[in-house]
Amino acid sequence: MNRPNNKIMKHRFALGAFLFFCFAFPSQGVGFDAARRSMVDEVLSDAAETSSYSGSSALSPAVVAALEKVERHRFVPATLASVAYLNRPLPIGHGQTISQPFIVALMTDLMKVNKGDRVLEIGTGSGYQAAVLAEIAGAVYTIEIIEPLGKEAGERLKSLGYRNVETLVGDGYYGWPDAAPFDAIMVTAAASHVPPPLLKQLKPGGRMVVPLGTQFMTQYLMLIEKQQDGTLTTHQILPVRFVPLTGGH
Repeated sequence: MNRPNNKIMKHRFALGAFLFFCFAFPSQGVGFDAARRSMVDEVLSDAAETSSYSGSSALSPAVVAALEKVERHRFVPATLASVAYLNRPLPIGHGQTISQPFIVALMTDLMKVNKGDRVLEIGTGSGYQAAVLAEIAGAVYTIEIIEPLGKEAGERLKSLGYRNVETLVGDGYYGWPDAAPFDAIMVTAAASHVPPPLLKQLKPGGRMVVPLGTQFMTQYLMLIEKQQDGTLTTHQILPVRFVPLTGGH
């Protein structure tokens, strides 16, 4: 993950060149569609390259369909729209980033979300991950601690027609008790430990994906499964780098 091989580097160079030519011309609608297809191809390639970490060489069809549909360029600052489909994180202001598409896809896939599921996301950001989840789940509840980002994301998601997404400005460490329990929970910021309130709000049989570690040390993406009897099993997936989970905890 931290040391991409030559094959991946060459693929990323080719995608960058492709995007340059797409956005050098005014036909942006066509360029965005083509760039999004190339992004999905690269995400699938990364999934295969990291199969030894994740335990799965292929993303679910539902996750792939969501990536193909959600328009990432609508979730980044206008000045970055031309590079929205690079398979990399991008700044969205307030010291925050929109996650790398591969990581978005992997985290979504690990949760095994089904139609009708209730999903909690901690760290709305610009709303891109919530939109991807909303294409699969029945209801998505997403919390953002930075008020301007949370309000903008809520307005953005509504304007794009995501009626099955509820947004909240608050401290995600404590979850969303009034909407619990959840079939799946995703944390999109690195925590030093798994927040106990989130474990409590996860249904038996549910899954949580959370990056654990500090900002200046190695972080690992962790999959936590809650068994029917309430016991927990954890799986370390791969090294990642996320902004830290903030709040009063």
